[in-house]
Amino acid sequence: MSETEAEFVLPESDEAIILPDEADDADRERALRAGLADYDLGDEDLALLEGDLDDKDFDGSGRALPVLAVVGRPNVGKSTLVNRILGRREAVVEDKPGVTRDRVSYPAEWAGRRFTLVDTGGWEVDVAGIDARVAEQAEVAIALADAVVFVVDATVGSTDTDEQVVRLLRRSGKPVVLCANKVDGPAGEADAATLWGLGLGEPYPVSALHGRGTGDLLDAVLDALPEVSAHGVVLPDGPRRVALVGRPNVGKSSLLNKVLGTERVVVDSVAGTTRDPVDELVELKGIPWVFVDTAGIRRRVHQTSGADFYASLRTQAAIEKAEVAVVLLDASTELTEQDIRVVQQVIDAGRAVVIAYNKWDLMDEDRRPYLEREIEQELVQVRWAPRVNISAKTGWHADRLVPALERSLASWDTRIPTGRLNAFLGALVAAHPHPLRGGKQPRILFATQASTRPPRFVLFTTGFLDPGYRRYIERRLRETFGFEGSPISIGVRVREKRKR
Repeated sequence: MSETEAEFVLPESDEAIILPDEADDADRERALRAGLADYDLGDEDLALLEGDLDDKDFDGSGRALPVLAVVGRPNVGKSTLVNRILGRREAVVEDKPGVTRDRVSYPAEWAGRRFTLVDTGGWEVDVAGIDARVAEQAEVAIALADAVVFVVDATVGSTDTDEQVVRLLRRSGKPVVLCANKVDGPAGEADAATLWGLGLGEPYPVSALHGRGTGDLLDAVLDALPEVSAHGVVLPDGPRRVALVGRPNVGKSSLLNKVLGTERVVVDSVAGTTRDPVDELVELKGIPWVFVDTAGIRRRVHQTSGADFYASLRTQAAIEKAEVAVVLLDASTELTEQDIRVVQQVIDAGRAVVIAYNKWDLMDEDRRPYLEREIEQELVQVRWAPRVNISAKTGWHADRLVPALERSLASWDTRIPTGRLNAFLGALVAAHPHPLRGGKQPRILFATQASTRPPRFVLFTTGFLDPGYRRYIERRLRETFGFEGSPISIGVRVREKRKR
């Protein structure tokens, strides 16, 4: 192979690309597009050239929906009931107590009426540590609800803890619907009838697992829920969704609590405290955001089991629902393979990225040079992501998070006019042509941006482009047009001339 056909090596430094006058962009675009008439193009190519973007619509408006909280002691089937009401497996369920820890909200609907459904952790008395904080979150859920479904295990009957929950519910003054769960057949209805003794009215016999009796329960729920919520949050149009992701115990829940200024989610030194994604609306510098706390990503999903397996799936779903992800890394300890995997998971999902180095207050001076070396070696694929150094515990530099989020989202939404894009590529190829391949040099015939969120570019060429040359194009795109904090993809469609 000759020297001119050698592997393309990205230049160490480049002068800025000098773009032609924008006034000529339209003429250039028409000329290049006309040149494509000589090449074989499929229906998909023609649709792309017509400019049909596949942008996702994240805009929306909300209203204050009635809030229904599902409460009860541990392992009575609250999350199973929540999944049954939703009609899908959304809440993490496992056959052991204490799986749900935070209060988690879901949009729900029954008989044409929409409401917000809140799953809670098991409520217990005289507990300490993480169990006490779980119970506190359940009490907050009751206080912020318009009505409550109290779930009791009919096969066990009323317990001392259930009696304590009843007293708590009476003090709250909220309408209560009593759910006698685990009634799988007519024989269990006698067990349900004994729950009249709780003094909360009629117990509705239900099998959350099989769906038996849930229709009657929900009819009673609609009677209890007010038409106008006293506690629902009115969402402004289109708040941007931010997923807080990272491996366990890097401080995701602590950061959410600090941003909110309240103990919204359970925080504990035990890794893996969060199981379900937790959404919360917050206003920062006058701008509304929806922050989503997620379960820590422990390892590859197929290597997990039980609650951790379903928590991992829900974390992936939360990333895909979000627009930007804040990847938290523990600055005080060495970067791990898990950290790198989390970053890659966000990039693969096509979400905007901000890298937050948490626990900066715990990092000593000896650690800093090692961290910089790790970043240079392990996170080379996200040099374009904004970086913030913070302490979620103390709030140090937390105010720098919003500007970084705004920069990443602006890049994620960026669209380059087709004429400007082709002018850029023309200038770039003139400065650094593609190396020869088999004695031929691939040409870029035309380029268009197929979509935003994330930006996706398609190049029509006469031959395959070297991966190194694609990386060069990506780097110069970022340098010329920004794209700080957003992944971008460059697709190549090799097209041949029509046979005459």
